[in-house]
Amino acid sequence: MAIVGPTAAGKSSLALALGRRHRRAEILAVDSMSVYRGMDIGTAKPTAEERASVPHHLLDLADPSEEFSVRRFQLAAREVLEDLSSRRRLPLLVGGTGLYLRAIVDDLDLPGRWPDVAAALEEEAEGPGGVPALHARLAALDPDAAARMTPTNRRRVVRALEVTLGSGRPFSSFGPGLTAYPPRGVTMVGISPPPGALAARIARRVHDQMAAGWLEEVQTLLARPEGLSRTARQALGYRELLAHLEEGLPLEQAVEATIRRTRAFARRQLAWFRRDPRIDWVGSPEEAESRVEPLLER
Repeated sequence: MAIVGPTAAGKSSLALALGRRHRRAEILAVDSMSVYRGMDIGTAKPTAEERASVPHHLLDLADPSEEFSVRRFQLAAREVLEDLSSRRRLPLLVGGTGLYLRAIVDDLDLPGRWPDVAAALEEEAEGPGGVPALHARLAALDPDAAARMTPTNRRRVVRALEVTLGSGRPFSSFGPGLTAYPPRGVTMVGISPPPGALAARIARRVHDQMAAGWLEEVQTLLARPEGLSRTARQALGYRELLAHLEEGLPLEQAVEATIRRTRAFARRQLAWFRRDPRIDWVGSPEEAESRVEPLLER
């Protein structure tokens, strides 16, 4: 069973309440940033007390200095699901990272990583022709993949070329693709609050996180000799607070930028999830609870 939706929609609180009432349920966090140790406040991780009351999985899988991949997440999730099955526990997938959810639910055929190839491509992206030249190269090797991305999307173009060159097979050949939604034995409920209510929830949560010591958390991470990976640096709010600490961006502006960026991210999350016809949508955590509760009681 899965509870999905945009950030700050109330997914985690609902899952925690359900887990406390149904002792067989254990929570799998489906979030691309809560995998990082030490990034706690900004990713709204459950507290130690909450984790003690309901088992949580897929948190704190990597050091913030590491790059983390969906493939690594998928392998970790498989191990957890096998363990839960052996103990006759009920997995409750909760989160807002759509690709990570699809990796679990649809068992996507995910390519590996080729760091040396990726590093060389990143260097080329900085050279003459830049990312569009890499896109043209991808179009010659894998026209289907190239057609699905804009020529200036550096992250996607580099990744597609990395896989194509590293694996020796087209990037587009991996799995049925994200446009296929085959039937699965996983009930998925999506929470989509009214836009105004969600915007207010996001602003309130960001201010609460600041009051809880988010800036101090980022200062601690920044002081680590290992540094922060590119992925960790791009996390919502962390990028803005790093700009405050490293570049002198006024704190008030960093907080407001975090709120704006989080709201935009929530809209993208909804757009992603809305494409999946298997998700049953409701407008509030309370409505989601009424859909999920009977299924947990079986």
